Amino acid sequence: MILSINFELIAEFGDLGINKFSNPKYQMVLQPHPDSNTTTVKCAVITVSDTRTPETDKSGKVIQELLLSANHLIQDYQILKDEPEQIQKYIEKLSQNQNIDVMIFNGGTGIAPRDTTYDAIANLLEKTLPGFGEIFRFLSYQEIGSRAIASRAVAGTYKNKLIFSLPGSSNAVRLGMEKLILPEIIHLVKQINQ
Repeated sequence: MILSINFELIAEFGDLGINKFSNPKYQMVLQPHPDSNTTTVKCAVITVSDTRTPETDKSGKVIQELLLSANHLIQDYQILKDEPEQIQKYIEKLSQNQNIDVMIFNGGTGIAPRDTTYDAIANLLEKTLPGFGEIFRFLSYQEIGSRAIASRAVAGTYKNKLIFSLPGSSNAVRLGMEKLILPEIIHLVKQINQ
């Protein structure tokens, strides 16, 4: 297997402490097999909120803008109330749609009584991607500190569809999309469809 390794060293060379590579100023990217950027993924964007409307849904707009700028398609956009049965029914409906490869949810991943998105999705997933939530919380910790522990971001598969669930804040959505979802979405969809 061929690995392409890209080290970007941005800091001064005077202090070479052991923990240098845990510093965000240094990036190490391992990509065992680069994916074609010409593949288009068909996506559904679902905002879970009891209060947002299409006009006030900044996070849903961020997801859509980032997907479109990466040449992916938005096949469905919906705002759902944070009701587990409604979320699961919508996932079931989208799982039957041949024009959907990926569902990206935002909102309802915290621990407040009305935050039930995680529970609704996690109970359906056939295969989970534990690394998604783990790395998301790690990256989030670098931005917001210990509050990152309250995030229940999750990802996995259901009926050959890829599902991601992010917190509802625009910053969290941008972080998850730019650092995790967009770099891997093509590869993961190809894996599911093998």
